[in-house]
Amino acid sequence: RSKLLLATFAIGLFDRAIMSLIKAHARQETAEKKLSAALKSTGNAVRISHKELTLMASGLQSVTKFGDEAIIEAQALMLTFTNIGKEVFPDTMEAVLNLSEALGQDLQQTVIQVGKALNDPVKGMTALRRVGIQFSKEQENQIKHFSNLNDAASAQKVILEELERQFGNMAIASRKTLAGSFAALSNSWGDMMEEMGEVLAPFMLSLSTSLKEITSLMKS
Repeated sequence: RSKLLLATFAIGLFDRAIMSLIKAHARQETAEKKLSAALKSTGNAVRISHKELTLMASGLQSVTKFGDEAIIEAQALMLTFTNIGKEVFPDTMEAVLNLSEALGQDLQQTVIQVGKALNDPVKGMTALRRVGIQFSKEQENQIKHFSNLNDAASAQKVILEELERQFGNMAIASRKTLAGSFAALSNSWGDMMEEMGEVLAPFMLSLSTSLKEITSLMKS
């Protein structure tokens, strides 16, 4: 009986370990699928490739506490704001990470705030004021001037420059703390689990199919 209990316990631990690896890979895979879907649905309005975006996410993970899968999910959501072009998209994602860190809120919430602000810069100033981000009269006039000229990128840059002035390097500074070091370690461990899960996923899928066939035969 004791040996049976030990064996059952060991099998349970093995099962949980394997499932953790599979889930880690599944989240990364899901995030990248969302990114692909967003690029397709928007006709790649941002003019940045899937590979460039995932490399951007990996680079941001290396200097912040945010995992690349969370950043990729944020990128996918930001792509839905189709007035944000290639020239400002990288700075936009950095602003999202900095603002999330400064305000202590999740990336999705910040993406919506920043995305709406940049998608319509004139209205965006009002929206950002609600979370404490102020613009000078000169900045307001610049944004309105560029918007009247249909120069969205220049208007967006005025907003991004102010976000950088108020919150620049917040995410990087947080990464350099003890808590940030633990988060970075967790992200690195997660990356390793994702790779192991990717290797195991086909085997587990095949095993699941075989077990279903065996169960079906036993019932017949």
